Amino acid sequence: MPVIFAREAPKLWRKVCAETSTEISFLAGNWKYFLAGLVFQYLHGLAAHGVHYLHRPGPVLQDAGFFFLPELGQDRSYLSETLFSVIFFSFVLWTFHPFVFQYKKIYTVLIWCRVFAYLGVSQMLRIITFYSTLLPGPNYHCREGSKLARLPPPESALEVLLINFPRGVMYGCGDLIFSSHMIFTLVFVRTYQKYGTKRCIKQIAWLVAVIQSLLIVASRKHYTVDIVVAWYTVNLVVFFIDQKLPELPDRSLGSTSQQLLPISSRDKDSKNREELDKFRNGNSTNITT
Repeated sequence: MPVIFAREAPKLWRKVCAETSTEISFLAGNWKYFLAGLVFQYLHGLAAHGVHYLHRPGPVLQDAGFFFLPELGQDRSYLSETLFSVIFFSFVLWTFHPFVFQYKKIYTVLIWCRVFAYLGVSQMLRIITFYSTLLPGPNYHCREGSKLARLPPPESALEVLLINFPRGVMYGCGDLIFSSHMIFTLVFVRTYQKYGTKRCIKQIAWLVAVIQSLLIVASRKHYTVDIVVAWYTVNLVVFFIDQKLPELPDRSLGSTSQQLLPISSRDKDSKNREELDKFRNGNSTNITT
């Protein structure tokens, strides 16, 4: 075992270094989009924190999901957060797998630029929606009688800008329609559905997304409408963004050139036909499909 590790470790290190160099070159050409995505995540958190000041607790609204799904209770409400953490960190690790594994289909920087585009548009629609109509939060800490249901007026602008992280994220109220957890979950699942390679994992991912939806409602963190709206809104957002943005380069095609800008699907199809013609004419002995 020590001999095998000593032989493979230098190869792994060279692979990580080569991949890091490639990703840095992509980041240099796309840093504005990457930075804009990160900044908008903060702005989304700021908006969610701001609506908490406007939240007014009231009776929990009548909800079909609350009627059909048994209430988990405060002692088991952590289940939905635990599953979401698994989804989140599993996706993050997958986006960095090209640094370690030999088979590489994606570029990490380009994937995250695309993910930030999905998240940004979805969260912009979410901000518009939950500021349009404020609903009484169904979560336990948002109900009448809870000290966390209403925030006292801020004493300074810094108190608002810091968004009371992470407590403000865990105990927010008012940002209901539609669910932020489902935005992240569906964006991650849709991204892996398109760029992932394991069919069984894709099927499991969709099943986990459904379970996550049910757990959120059973934990009384959102109304059912928050989940339903998230399902069709996020999927439509991803669909239309994919129609507008150029396709990402597919590394599994065996291309030796590393393009800094994504190639369009038309260019990729033309390149595939060219390689296939060379193969049929006997000019190429190695083609990857």
